[in-house]
Amino acid sequence: MASNTVSFDIPDPMKRKLDQLSRMTKRDASTLVREALADYLQRQDEQAAVIDEALRSADDGQFVSHDAMSEWLESWGSAEEKSPPKIDVVKARR
Repeated sequence: MASNTVSFDIPDPMKRKLDQLSRMTKRDASTLVREALADYLQRQDEQAAVIDEALRSADDGQFVSHDAMSEWLESWGSAEEKSPPKIDVVKARR
């Protein structure tokens, strides 16, 4: 795989943490940065895919009702935390 050099500025505290992690793990700082960037880009791709799917559902008239969403959100952090709600409103396209 081809490789490219990228240069960017980071704040001193972040650089100190990176250097500390590099020493602790006995791994090159550039390897740590490359892995962190790969993880970040993967999460962004996954988030974009979820958003795209939600937009497709909305375009198809499929939604979660306010009541179902509120019930789910109100359960967060409780012993009876609920699973995310399923689509319960389908509107015909005009």
